[in-house]
Amino acid sequence: MLKFKFYFISSFIFLIIVFVYFIYANSGNGSDIIIENSQFKLVFTQNGISKSLIHKKSGRECLKTGANLPAFSITQDMPYDNENKLTYPAKPITFYSDSLYRDGNKLIVSFGHTSYQAVIKLKITDFYIGFKLKEFRYKVKKIGIKRKTPIDRFTFLQLPIKDRKHFGEWLNVIWDNKVAVNLLATDIYCRIDAQKRKGYKILQAGGENKVRLTNVGAALIVTDRNKILDCIDKVEHDYNLPLGVQSRKNKVYKNSTLSPRGIITTKNIDEYIAVAKKSGLKQILIYYPSFATTTGHFNWRPEYPNGIDDLKIITGKIVDAGLLPGLHIHYNKATFTDSYVTPAPDGRLNIRRTFTLRNEVTKNSTTITVEENPYGCTLQDGRRILKIGTELISYEKYTTEPPYQFLNCKRGIKNTKVCEYKRTTQFGLLDVDTWPVFVRFNQDTDIQEEVAKRIAKLVDECGFRFIYFDGAEDVNRPYWYNITKAQLTLYNAIKNKPIFSEGAIKTHFGWHILTRGNAFDTFEPEDIKKATRMYPIKEIKLISNDFSSINFGWNNYVVPGIKTKRSDVNYKSPKMKWSTPIIENETTIGLQPDMLEYITSRAAAWNSPICLVGTIDVFKKHPRTKDNFEVIRRWELVRETNYLSQKQKEMLKNESQEHILLINGKGEFELLPYKQITEENSIIRAFIFNRKNKPWVVYWHISGNGKIKLPIGSNKMHLFKNIGEEISLEYSTDETVIPVGDRKYIQFELDDDEEVIDLFSKIEFMQ
Repeated sequence: MLKFKFYFISSFIFLIIVFVYFIYANSGNGSDIIIENSQFKLVFTQNGISKSLIHKKSGRECLKTGANLPAFSITQDMPYDNENKLTYPAKPITFYSDSLYRDGNKLIVSFGHTSYQAVIKLKITDFYIGFKLKEFRYKVKKIGIKRKTPIDRFTFLQLPIKDRKHFGEWLNVIWDNKVAVNLLATDIYCRIDAQKRKGYKILQAGGENKVRLTNVGAALIVTDRNKILDCIDKVEHDYNLPLGVQSRKNKVYKNSTLSPRGIITTKNIDEYIAVAKKSGLKQILIYYPSFATTTGHFNWRPEYPNGIDDLKIITGKIVDAGLLPGLHIHYNKATFTDSYVTPAPDGRLNIRRTFTLRNEVTKNSTTITVEENPYGCTLQDGRRILKIGTELISYEKYTTEPPYQFLNCKRGIKNTKVCEYKRTTQFGLLDVDTWPVFVRFNQDTDIQEEVAKRIAKLVDECGFRFIYFDGAEDVNRPYWYNITKAQLTLYNAIKNKPIFSEGAIKTHFGWHILTRGNAFDTFEPEDIKKATRMYPIKEIKLISNDFSSINFGWNNYVVPGIKTKRSDVNYKSPKMKWSTPIIENETTIGLQPDMLEYITSRAAAWNSPICLVGTIDVFKKHPRTKDNFEVIRRWELVRETNYLSQKQKEMLKNESQEHILLINGKGEFELLPYKQITEENSIIRAFIFNRKNKPWVVYWHISGNGKIKLPIGSNKMHLFKNIGEEISLEYSTDETVIPVGDRKYIQFELDDDEEVIDLFSKIEFMQ
C-alpha cells in the first residue's frame, strides 16, 4: 500500500512537472508575449524586446535574431523630469521599453527612468495586426515633487526585419518571391521610417507630439508575396484610407497622357483631342494656367467668359472622345497676383522666420532694425520679402552683427499698403517658394481646406478623373506630415475620387493617394536618352519595389532648329501669359522617333506610361510628328494588349541596348534590338537591325526631305515605306539614290552588318 502511494504521488508530481514544462515551453519561457493571426506569429520578451516573427506558411523567421532591439521607446528633447535633468545632459534622450505585458487586446509598456506607460491597442485580423497607441499614462512617484513631463517623439513598434531581395522604401515593405513584411501607417499621424543595418532593416512606426501624441496607428502585415496587395487593400478599407491598391489595379492606370501647353479653349481642344487620338494617348491632362491666371483663387482667364461652364465644355469633349480628363494643379500655395497675397496678404500665408522690431518703423523707413539675428535668411532674388501686418517689404541684404538690420528695404511691394509700426511689433519672413512665384500656405491653418473646396468644385463639376499634385513639397514643417495633410485635404474634399494621381514628391501615407511615382521635368533632346537612364530608370528600379509604376515623362515636344525654352508658362508675367522665348544661337535636333522609341520601350518594360508635353504649334511644325506619333501609338497598343512577355520585358530593361517595335506585313508586332549607325549630330538618323537573317536599316531626315546616294546597287537592297510596303527603285549596280524624309526601311542583300555600316558612313546627301 505504501509503495502504491509512493508511485501515485511520484506520477502526480511528474505530470505536474510535464504540465508546467508544456506551459513554460509554449509561453516563451513563461514570460514572452505572443501576438498572432492565421499568417504570422510575433513574439516579444517581457522587457519589450522583439524576439521572433514567423511567417507560418513557410516557417521563415523574419526577424534578425540577436538584434536585441526594444520594440518601443519615447524620446524627450531634454530630460525634463527633475531627477532626470539632474542625471542626464541637456540633449535628446531616448528611453526604451523595460517592461511589457498583455492585458486582453492591449499591450502595456513601461519605460525606464520615466513615469510613463504606453497603452497600445491591438486589432487582430487574418490580413494584418493593427497597433494603435491609445494613451500615455503618467504615474507620479511619491518621492519628491513631480510634474508631468512632455514626450517629443515616440515609437510604438519597431522590428529588425531581415533583408530580402526587395525593399520598398515608399511603402515600407521588405519582400522576395515568397514572403512580404510591411509596416504600414493606418492614419496620417503615424510616422513610418526604416533604418538600414547590415543584413536587416529596422521598420519603425511612431510619431511626434507636435503632430499627435495618441490615437496613432500602424498595421503589421506578414504574408505570401502574392497576397500583399490584398492585405493592404483590406487595411485601406478597414481604416477608410484612399484606395491605392484598387487604383493600381484599374485598367487605365497603365495609360499614357497628353499634357497640352498654352491656353486651352473650347475652340482648340478638338485639335488636342486629335493629337491624342493619332498618338494613341488615352488621357489629356489640363494644366491650370490653361484656364486660370492665378493659383489660390484660380481667377478665370479672359478666354473663359463663362468660367467653369467653358471648362466643363472642354472636359466634356475629352470624355465624348473616349479619353480621360485630368487636372494638373498647384494646390498648396498662391501666386503673387492672387488676392491671398495682394493687396492685403492673408494672415494664413506661411512665415519662415519671426522677428521683433527693435525700433519703430515709419512710412519712410528703408532700414528695419530687429532684436533677432537674421543670419540664414534667404538672399535669393524674388524671395527676400518681409510681411509686417498686411504690408510686404523687400530687402536687399542684412547684418549679422548688432544692430541686426534688414537694409535697402522697398516698402509696399506687390501693391500692398505702406504703414507705420511700433517697437516690439512682431513680423515674419514670407515663405516664398524657390521658383520664386508662389507663396506657401501655413498648413497649421484652415487655408488649405478653403482652397481644397475651390479645387474640388472644379474636379467634381468638370469631371476630372485623375490629378497631378504639383509642388507637393511646398509646405511648412514637419514635411512628412504636412505633405500628406495637404494632399489628403484636397483628396477628401473631392466627392468623385480620382482614379489615380501623381505628384511632385512622395510620403509613406501618400502611397494611397499618389498611386504612380512622379515624373521628372523635361530634358533636352540631345540628353534625353542619357537622362532617362540617369533618372526615370533609376527611379523605377526603386519604385517597382513598392508595387507601383512611374511616369516616364514629362517629354517636351521640341522642334528641330532654333532652340526654344520648354513650352511652359512665363510666371514672371503678372497675367501669367504663355511664352516660348528664343535662345539665340543655339540649335537642337528636336525630339526624334528613336528618342521616343527608347523612352516608351523602357517604360513598357516596367509597366509604366509616359507623358507628352507640347502645344498645337509645335506638333504642327515638327516635320517628323507623324513618325513620332506612330512610335507612341504602337507602344501604347503594346501596353494595352499586354503584348510583351516577361522575357521581353526583361530584355527591354537592358539600358544600353535600344529596341525598335515593328509592324510587319501581317499587321503583327515584331520587337528587335537595333543600334545607331550615323553620327549623333547628323541630319540623317539611321539604325541597323537584323530581321530574318538579313540586315535592315530604318532611317529618316531629322527636319526635312531630300535624297541620299548610297554606294550600292539597287539589286542588293529593297526599300520599304513600311514593312511589307515596298517602294520600287530604278535598277542599278553601283550606286542608288533613295528618298529621305519620313521613316523608311531598307533590307540589304548582304551578309555582314559591317558592310551596311560602312555604306552609311559614305552616304551623300542630295538637297
